[in-house]
Amino acid sequence: MIYKKNLKLMGNRFEISVVSEDENWAYDKIDLAISEIQRIEKLLTTFSSESVTYEINENAGIKPVVVPKEVFDLIYRCQMISKMTQGAFDISYGSIDKRFWNFDLSMKELPNKEEALKAVELINYENIILNPEDSSVFLKLKGMRIGFGGIGKGYAAERAKILLINNGVKSGIVNAAGDLSTWGFQENGEAWTIGIADPNKKEALFSTFKITNTSVATSGNYEKFVFIDGKKYSHTIDPKTGFPISGIKSVTIIAENAEIADALATPVSVMGIEVGIDFINQLPNIGCIIIDDFDKIYHTKNINLT
Repeated sequence: MIYKKNLKLMGNRFEISVVSEDENWAYDKIDLAISEIQRIEKLLTTFSSESVTYEINENAGIKPVVVPKEVFDLIYRCQMISKMTQGAFDISYGSIDKRFWNFDLSMKELPNKEEALKAVELINYENIILNPEDSSVFLKLKGMRIGFGGIGKGYAAERAKILLINNGVKSGIVNAAGDLSTWGFQENGEAWTIGIADPNKKEALFSTFKITNTSVATSGNYEKFVFIDGKKYSHTIDPKTGFPISGIKSVTIIAENAEIADALATPVSVMGIEVGIDFINQLPNIGCIIIDDFDKIYHTKNINLT
């Protein structure tokens, strides 16, 4: 049987599914995964004054903050992805004022380009200084802020999956609002069937495919966007210009690791179709599917769509 729980964690809807013959055993294991995600949320949230991320941001331009090794290592990996993507992925995006791009009904016009560029002045991953000797993090400029919105869900899904495997769960799925990690097989012995959301119709599927021991993450403009003068603007901001990306409806990344899949979905959106596909084609064991504004599909050479 498949046993599952749905709940809101990290500001998103998580669904944890476990295959087991024993209902009580399955729910005990699911509760372990929930506790692990809640633990990670407390570390990474920017909304609680008790989180280490909040402390890092509060001390921007003032002093380094010693952090748990887990957080230090995560930020280090973020820095590696920032270098790989030439800044298209950047956790210092938190510097953008939420009033600047709020993507709600009150937003009726675009800011001017000078204001947009000013808003992104503090976004620069090279100004996140890591000291491995004392496991400290220092944001060089006052007003800088980091946030894990581009990688946190995937990291939590991956950690929850590892915890479940270490506790004897042979098959399951951790679904973090569409960023999901799978292992093992369904109770009938088949691989898991995963759907890619249709960017034109919420709750509808664009296509499905079967996977196991694999992770999938999708970044799309169908969740948060605004129309201004008849043009659709995505909630994904290009950290270099301060303006939302356009031309792409969704990017789906398929990788062995949920953290990597989550972290690569947004920068590919920022890079654009041609550069994004070329970039993923150079990475081993990672696939990418892009749907553009005209519903044309692009994919890396290692993916066969039927």
